[in-house]
Amino acid sequence: MSFDAVVKDISACDICAPHLPHGVRPVLQPSPTAKILIAGQAPGRLVHETGVPFNDPSGERLREWLGVSREQFYDPALFAIVPMGFCYPGTGRSGDLPPRKECRERWHDTLFAAMPQIELKILIGAYALDYHLGDRQSKTLTETVKRWQEFMPAALPLPHPSPRNNIWLKRNPWFEAEVLPELRQLVSELI
Repeated sequence: MSFDAVVKDISACDICAPHLPHGVRPVLQPSPTAKILIAGQAPGRLVHETGVPFNDPSGERLREWLGVSREQFYDPALFAIVPMGFCYPGTGRSGDLPPRKECRERWHDTLFAAMPQIELKILIGAYALDYHLGDRQSKTLTETVKRWQEFMPAALPLPHPSPRNNIWLKRNPWFEAEVLPELRQLVSELI
């Protein structure tokens, strides 16, 4: 299936409609030319409302981590942004619900086959790690991120850039000291 056909079908997808309390609104930025993939979890409420990926405090931190401007980040020639779930899943007791598995099952293999030019997959959070790394990851996200060099240069696992992860960042100062400079360098070379 061609890139354009896949994107058109995803835009019209309503597989999860009965399970989405806020309605269907696929939010992603696929690209047939970008060398860098941002693989996240699922849109949050603010992203759902605007239809713009990472258009929230998590996105601000992620762009800082990457060392790119907002304009660069939203340039599909530079970045593809494909979450594990394309629509906002709603809120549970302790935050947003997990991404719906239907997106991954129906679209991900087809979409990634239509984007063979991706050279670096930036993997954000456990759901992206599960899909892109599978059994190569460790038991915990922290252990996987500590092994980041093993996945390079094809993939780089990251914690979620959410402000809710401030405690994780304080407990793991090696992440900002060791991983982020390498991430910025890689991104700079690829864009």
